[in-house]
Amino acid sequence: MKTIAVSGKVALLALTLIASRITLAQNSGWYGGGNLGQSHATIDDGRIRGGLQAGGFATSSINNDERDFGYKVFGGYQFNRYFALEAGYFDLGKFSFHATTIPAGTLDGSLKLKGGNLDAVGLLPITGDFSIFGRVGATYASTSDSFSGSGAVRPLDPSPSKRGFNYKLGLGLQYQITQALAMRGEVERYRINDAVGNRGDIDLVSVGLLYRFGQKSQPASPTSPEPVGPAPAAPEPVAVVPVPPSPKKVTLSADSLFEFDKATLSSSGRQALDKLATELRGGNFDAITVTGHTDRLGPYAYNLALSTRRAEAVKAALVQSSGISASKVLARGVDGSNPVTNSSECRGTKATKRLIACLAPDRRVDVEATGIR
Repeated sequence: MKTIAVSGKVALLALTLIASRITLAQNSGWYGGGNLGQSHATIDDGRIRGGLQAGGFATSSINNDERDFGYKVFGGYQFNRYFALEAGYFDLGKFSFHATTIPAGTLDGSLKLKGGNLDAVGLLPITGDFSIFGRVGATYASTSDSFSGSGAVRPLDPSPSKRGFNYKLGLGLQYQITQALAMRGEVERYRINDAVGNRGDIDLVSVGLLYRFGQKSQPASPTSPEPVGPAPAAPEPVAVVPVPPSPKKVTLSADSLFEFDKATLSSSGRQALDKLATELRGGNFDAITVTGHTDRLGPYAYNLALSTRRAEAVKAALVQSSGISASKVLARGVDGSNPVTNSSECRGTKATKRLIACLAPDRRVDVEATGIR
């Protein structure tokens, strides 16, 4: 019988370690989720007939139940847009057979499969919302068989079990519904050794949801208060009104501020922001908006989180260098939704060196300062 099972203790320990770090993450790569689907095993009827024949029995018929409901839960961390690490617990269901023998008798067998896994996941963005991914992982399998006979058939060991490590493979498609929520569809193959010397595979076809922890809602831009009443009828004394400074907008290349796919300021990036902070310090600005942009390559949620972290890094540097109150500075990320390049200039969706270089103007941080009204 081709099947798999895994010890849940290993998976639960890994998931606990992941969950203990989630509270530290904001706009991070931590995520969790679950899948539901159908599992399928191939029962080796030839081996069953051979075993019965060795005991002096002929087989008149064998009926198999090779499909069942399967599910899994998982947690993981996405290090960048191309790589993640996942730990999970799965239950692939129960598979069974019923054999009728000559001399008159029957043999019934079943196998239950549960366990845990640790997978390396590789992702390839197709569009802003769609990605394909593949996985390879290790499982700790614990298979539990059950056999019963009637008539002249008497199993020597009615409840064999086995534990051991093995491997698994998978391929899937992911769609980003919102910044925090994604849907997955995937096919996985688990390699197993059962408790009676059989080796084989079990497949799980499933769909599920993935939730990214620490994704913050984009704050609204500050607005000016509306007048609450009519202007006074009596003449007002003439007052000297300070002339607000002209709005100032500066666009900084993200490639000059950060390393590719990172949100930590480089030394040259800090120097550029120190110069900008000096200019802002001399103006009477009431509000400053820092907007982070990425290019269109990669998943929407990942790019939005990256552009937000970059905007927050620039805000922190400007506040530190200029002395402007942090309450006057708004940092936000907008993914690649407002590019300055166009598709005719930069064609394609695969992240080649040529396309990455062509989309460099889209990877930027806009700093816009406005004066007192």
